[in-house]
Amino acid sequence: MTTADLPALNALFNSLVTALLVAGFVFIRRENIPAHKSCMLAAFGVSCLFLISYVTYHALHGSTRFTHPGAVRYVYFFVLITHVILAAAIVPLVLITLTHALRGRIENHRRLARWTWPLWLYVSVTGVTVYLMLYRLFPAAGRSDAL
Repeated sequence: MTTADLPALNALFNSLVTALLVAGFVFIRRENIPAHKSCMLAAFGVSCLFLISYVTYHALHGSTRFTHPGAVRYVYFFVLITHVILAAAIVPLVLITLTHALRGRIENHRRLARWTWPLWLYVSVTGVTVYLMLYRLFPAAGRSDAL
């Protein structure tokens, strides 16, 4: 594995987080608390792996420019900007929500999870979207040497 493989790995991690979040939601709706807990802890673990990989990639590679012209550029930057802002906000939200659950403060956990879950889901889905737009849908636009 090289540095060039890390964006795809990051997208895979985000995809796994998305699947785990959806499964965790289904399990809690069915009142299957052990399965919900397993999914949410796994989503947290995969998110930690993502963060390590993401920081490693950007420390070694730097930024990749999106240079595709036209309306898609505005769509890309809207998705990217909302993703980045919410990704920064989701870290403390997930930590606090998880702490409430693990300490048995279920009402506090539920109240905060109503905000945390959809934001976390949005961040994981838009993470994959940014990857697809930057490296797959418009691959020449995603090259680091593209100006």
